[in-house]
Amino acid sequence: MVLESAINAIIQVILFSVIPFIWWFFSARKEQSFLTWLGLQKPVVENKGDYFLWFLFIIILLFVPLTTISYFYLDSSTLATNRFTGLGFSALIPALFHSIVQTGLSEELLFRGFLLKRFMHKFGFQMGNIMQSLLFGILHGLLMFSFIPFGVVVLVVIATAFVGYLMGWINERKSNGSIITSWGIHSIVNLIAAFMAMFNML
Repeated sequence: MVLESAINAIIQVILFSVIPFIWWFFSARKEQSFLTWLGLQKPVVENKGDYFLWFLFIIILLFVPLTTISYFYLDSSTLATNRFTGLGFSALIPALFHSIVQTGLSEELLFRGFLLKRFMHKFGFQMGNIMQSLLFGILHGLLMFSFIPFGVVVLVVIATAFVGYLMGWINERKSNGSIITSWGIHSIVNLIAAFMAMFNML
């Protein structure tokens, strides 16, 4: 299970990085390194207290609505964390790969790293952030479209888009463009969900 989780995580990061890499190679490789271009760099934080409060607030906003939707409307067998159900600490390493690398890193590279920064360059921060967050929400809604009612899909899209917007905002306005911040938020929320599955808490 550990090896499979590691391979799946690496493959997903590569897949989510292919288009950004090609775009960078032909448009920006002479100006910036690939990782800097995506914002995969150390955050520069001016007000650490304010930053930390926003960090926690966004984690709560991401976790509470989606956990509520999952509890009332989704069959746990349809969730990505289902493979960890009831396995306890034996699933810790696979859960870490899944939460931090496979979903957290790959989605942040694509949405807050590639899409937001390209949209910002073209349309400005507000419109660019709205565009990437809507795509983020729609992707999550599409993943569930075939097995939950349409109204619940809309709730998933709205909830994930709103948090996607906030993650883009905290990166660009509080972290000097670093996606490390949203990667941390995303990974923590995914880990909480994985732990709840591991110990049958949902």
